[in-house]
Amino acid sequence: MGKYLFKRILFSILSLIVVVGIVMILVYTAIHRNVVLQTDDLWNKKKENDRIMYEYTRYEDYGYLDLYDYGSFLKTKYYAIYGDDYSNQDDYKADMNAIKNADEVWNNASVQEFVQKYKTDKNYNIKYLAPVNYQNGKQKPGGRAYLFAVDEKSVFSRLLNYFTHIVSFETTNQVKDPNLTKDQRYVRFEKDPYSWAGFALVGSGTQHKYLLYFDTRFPFIHQNWMHLRLGTSYTTNRGSEIMDVVMTPTGNLVKSYQQYPKWIQEGRTETEYTALDFHTATYNKAETLTAQELDRYPDRYTTVSYKVSGLTPVGNSFVMGIIATVIAYVFGIMLGITQARHKDKFFDHLGNAYIVFVTAVPSLAYIFIVASIGTKFFHLPLKFASADNKILAYIMPIISLSLGSIGGEMKWVRRYMIDQMNSDYVKFARAEGMSEREIYNKHISRNAMIYIVQGIPASVLFALTGALLTERVYAVPGVGGKMIDALNSHDNAVIVAMTLIFTTISILGEILGDLLLAKYDPRISLSSSSGGGRK
Repeated sequence: MGKYLFKRILFSILSLIVVVGIVMILVYTAIHRNVVLQTDDLWNKKKENDRIMYEYTRYEDYGYLDLYDYGSFLKTKYYAIYGDDYSNQDDYKADMNAIKNADEVWNNASVQEFVQKYKTDKNYNIKYLAPVNYQNGKQKPGGRAYLFAVDEKSVFSRLLNYFTHIVSFETTNQVKDPNLTKDQRYVRFEKDPYSWAGFALVGSGTQHKYLLYFDTRFPFIHQNWMHLRLGTSYTTNRGSEIMDVVMTPTGNLVKSYQQYPKWIQEGRTETEYTALDFHTATYNKAETLTAQELDRYPDRYTTVSYKVSGLTPVGNSFVMGIIATVIAYVFGIMLGITQARHKDKFFDHLGNAYIVFVTAVPSLAYIFIVASIGTKFFHLPLKFASADNKILAYIMPIISLSLGSIGGEMKWVRRYMIDQMNSDYVKFARAEGMSEREIYNKHISRNAMIYIVQGIPASVLFALTGALLTERVYAVPGVGGKMIDALNSHDNAVIVAMTLIFTTISILGEILGDLLLAKYDPRISLSSSSGGGRK
């Protein structure tokens, strides 16, 4: 089995890389990159050179290229000489003004240094946008001059960079603060007054203070030590990390009476009614802390997020998906077995009619049928956001998700059961005098389920990915609509990230399905020299 798993994991990783690479080729090269700016209001307001420069900065954000600005080059150069007062120096001002004269720009020594560094040494393309003026010499709005270097990224370099930086770990050298000595940089377990466990893994010199902690929010154990870098969503979420988008709760602020860390350390008794979540504390790099921060925090870990009620988008999708999956398997298997045992009778015909209905009718149609019946006769909330009772808001989406799956399970269980009923071993069992109940329970049902169990892991895992149509109709704050939103707005990073997630879940579901099948069916072996098969 070890050899089988090694091969499957190896080929799965290669398949994952190939799939993500193909998607990157499609979104970064097959589609012109200017589409990402079509819904950008700020781009529409800019003019002349300002618009062109803004385009390049956005292309850099979206991962199309690397951009190095002449102004940043001068800042680095003169900051090393003059420090914080570099911008007031005459030679800095003269070099900045050099690009305003299109006839003399290339004679400037600093411009030549810039060109030498990026074009000659690094083979970047140098872009110069000459000032745009009226006939009277006055500069047009947005017509200021720009000089910058551009490196267009290839798909292969982008793919390599994506996978080599997809996972990052916080270390004690994460914070670049010379005032933080070596002895002040550590990772250790400490008492945690904000945890039901009473302790947490705490870091100093790391970006987050709490690296491993416990609280009452599912899954109750949380960590800030390892980070999954799936990219940044610019079009749909305006610069937010994709993991933050899908893993941030979607409810309201949760306030309670709490003490600040320094108050607890000093044994003070006062409390404050606040929604701050001190487990999210990150290092504050400001030169000086405010008087309020000094009063409340014993160190520089003063940047704190808020506690929010409700589930994350992934949580919302998973709750609906897993309940719908359980319902589908329970009712689908039960009804499929009943159909098979009453083949060609009324219940079998009724079940077949249901299977044909959910198969032939578009899922959107019966989603709206469920919505109409639920709102009119049972007064269930249609939209998730307008529901006073969030539990009731889950009912119609879960029913809508399970209807199609129930029909699918009924169809296959019925088919496999009938196949087993016509097998020779069933005829022998009847000849030996076994009752029909014994035959169905001990032989037919068990053997028919062999073909069903393999799909269970994938069904459970795909509950994490949400449901596109169902979540959109019921306005569920899940992950199902993220892909549609990303496609509509050309949010490339989200498209690539969702592809990575869906492909990973699909591959993992297949591997777990094979392992479950081998466990359930004694005829299946995964330890043969050929990589698995029937004994």
